[in-house]
Amino acid sequence: MDLLKPLIALLAIVNPIGVVPFFIHFTQAFSPEQRRRTIRISAFSTFVVIAVSALAGLKIIEFFGISLASFQVGGGALLLISALSMLNAQPAESKPSDLTEGEEKLDAGASIAVVPLTIPLLTGPATISTMIIYAEQTRQLWQIGVLVGYGVVIAVVTFIAFSASGRIARVLGRTGINVMTRLMGLILAAMAVELLADGLVKLFPVLASHVN
Repeated sequence: MDLLKPLIALLAIVNPIGVVPFFIHFTQAFSPEQRRRTIRISAFSTFVVIAVSALAGLKIIEFFGISLASFQVGGGALLLISALSMLNAQPAESKPSDLTEGEEKLDAGASIAVVPLTIPLLTGPATISTMIIYAEQTRQLWQIGVLVGYGVVIAVVTFIAFSASGRIARVLGRTGINVMTRLMGLILAAMAVELLADGLVKLFPVLASHVN
């Protein structure tokens, strides 16, 4: 197995820089400390997803009796919900009214860092399936270790990219962020439709004949 191919594939699929606009949108009302915490959780969660996918991704999916196609449809639906909010330049998630302000901040930061930033924007079905495929091609234990190590590399890249988002936000201003939010919402909606369509075709092959 060419050990460079998995890293190149991960960088292309995860694409932390491409997720920066979404990070700016989801965290625009956060305090600096809350934003830093979100960055840390998102970077660590990205590593965890990649590492677990490499070590036991296929077994976990089989244990729960689900397919990558089903995961893809679920991820696509989640992306579409977020996209609809972004098209209106609205926050992606509402905060529960029965929480205190501090609890709201902690809950929002943690939840947004994992969903939708880490899953499915950074590490969706494509990332998981890619790691499973390359893990199946390994023949030595150290090769699995290399794949897990690539998760660390992606996490570091994610941390750096998200940490630079503050400078980008200051340059754009509120108006620029709203314009970018709507534009990225449209792009995200298209991505969601692609995920949903591809997953549904895998689940129901008969739909492919109607599409063609």
